[in-house]
Amino acid sequence: MTTEAIIETNPERAAAHQRMVEAVLFASERPLSVDELAERLPEGANVEEHLSELTEKYAVAGVNLVQVAGKYMFRTAEDLSFLLRREVDEPRKLSRAAVETLSIIAYHQPVTRAEIEEIRGVSISKGTLDVLMEAEWVRMMGRKRTPGRPVTYGTTENFLIHFGIESIKDLPGLQELKAAGLLDSVDVALDKMGGVPSRRSDSQEDDAQIDLEEAIAASERQVTDERNQHRHSAVSDMSQDISEDGNRENTDG
Repeated sequence: MTTEAIIETNPERAAAHQRMVEAVLFASERPLSVDELAERLPEGANVEEHLSELTEKYAVAGVNLVQVAGKYMFRTAEDLSFLLRREVDEPRKLSRAAVETLSIIAYHQPVTRAEIEEIRGVSISKGTLDVLMEAEWVRMMGRKRTPGRPVTYGTTENFLIHFGIESIKDLPGLQELKAAGLLDSVDVALDKMGGVPSRRSDSQEDDAQIDLEEAIAASERQVTDERNQHRHSAVSDMSQDISEDGNRENTDG
């Protein structure tokens, strides 16, 4: 179903429709698209206009109406998120291998397991992909038209929702990651000069844990209009430096 531009001439009816949009979004457990909202409202409702007005209305409220993965949802205002954190927080932890694998999939999708291993410079265990798929951040996208027809992997809508980005194009680029302190400029320069990462095994990395939410949040705070620049060259460096930060934190602890 595709919505067309609709002009609502009855102010009272338009106000009623906007309240309906607001109520449906508030009650929904997941983000909703324009078409999904239109299906639940009376015929003639200008859903897109109501969404635009509600977005503006809630921009200065304690909760914001945001667009994520092409759909709409209410979310706590970013500057108030600290009020909702519990005294004892148990963040989701991922191994260094899982973080690197997720980063490669996000920036290179659709990508095969062999391609992931080539970029990382080490083989990955099936358990690493299983963890990411169980978290519903990664999914099988299909099969590559090459000998053996290997499975390709990509990120999911839940990945976008969890990290609060509208589309995969909004992932931070090299400059944003460097500005957030997630990349070491010296390491990046050495890599461009031909530096080769040392080979590792997943078994040596299983104990290296990091808080992925903190890492992504830090990078997003520094995101600028320079999105998508040098995305492919950033992946290996991003994964290495994020994990090294996690190792230093564990040592300090």
